[in-house]
Amino acid sequence: MPVFSRRAALRAGAAVCTLPLLPAQAQDSAALTVAQIIDESPEQHDVSRDFAVGARAAWAAVNADGGVRGQRVQHLVLATQGRSAELRQAWQTALAQPGCVALSGCVGDGVAATVAALQAEAPTLAHVAPWLMRPWQDSHDGVFPIFAGYQAQIEHALRSLGQMGIRQAGVVFGSPALRQQWERSLAQAAQANGLQLHATQANQPPLMVLFAGATPELHGFIGQLRLPAGRQCYVVALADVNLQVLTQLGRLPRGVSVIATQPVPMVGSSLPVVRAYRAALARWYDEAPTPQGLAGFIAARHTAELLAGVPGPITRASMLAACRRRNASSLGGYAVRYQGRELVAGLVTQAMLTADGRIVG
Repeated sequence: MPVFSRRAALRAGAAVCTLPLLPAQAQDSAALTVAQIIDESPEQHDVSRDFAVGARAAWAAVNADGGVRGQRVQHLVLATQGRSAELRQAWQTALAQPGCVALSGCVGDGVAATVAALQAEAPTLAHVAPWLMRPWQDSHDGVFPIFAGYQAQIEHALRSLGQMGIRQAGVVFGSPALRQQWERSLAQAAQANGLQLHATQANQPPLMVLFAGATPELHGFIGQLRLPAGRQCYVVALADVNLQVLTQLGRLPRGVSVIATQPVPMVGSSLPVVRAYRAALARWYDEAPTPQGLAGFIAARHTAELLAGVPGPITRASMLAACRRRNASSLGGYAVRYQGRELVAGLVTQAMLTADGRIVG
């Protein structure tokens, strides 16, 4: 199973992936602070940027409605390039904030996993709704995911292919690390769904290709695809891919469509939480709705509801205790349920970017 080099893809996507993230709000006199650590590296910038904008819109809406139990919430964004030393510094900055009662919506997956590991050194802050896509064992009971991870997304995508009558598909990994992390799980999931996976070359793609990697890597792979006249190729993205950014990087080659799997409702859905996201985005930001932005919005609103439900004064300890109860909840139609400490397999949806530039559910 080939690994696609990200060097050319990152050069192609540099114009989009280096867009500046909105600056963090200045410290104010808010009694409550919620910190969000994000990854602005080229590989994760498109996901982290939209996720953070969605979270900002959510906290703006919360504060416009009077805050949490009458207290304004400061949303402290700590931006990094995903490197270990920076992440430790950002985590220590959050710990040093006297009013910081939780970490919320840390993104992307590598950042969320590193922060979760750091939490073991001082498990006092609840780590709520991270973009933690990999499997995670949390011995200190301080990490509270709400999004279906990569494994659930993979199983959903493979099940969809099986239902379509597809029995063979190619597979491509965006990096050696992703190949090492997911090759065995992907093969097992494919076998369970009656699907055969095989190595894929860009000059001989099959009808269906499963791609594990980020947006710049996917863009670079697609740019190398060579299809005979009249041939079609569907690329099913199994990781952090932003279809809106993919359209900005250039039109897809003729005959190529991309299907992206996401752990949130469709952004055109009529669910109350989706309508609230679109309304907040329209009010405070000149941004198009995206699945990653919706995920950030859901993460922040879920955190706000947990804060509002804390018995007595809201402190780090009381917030952590409330999270550990893992009560089932429904945030405007987005359900969060646990079995023991494990998140019950959550919602997974798919959207397709067609060769003519349309995004459809």
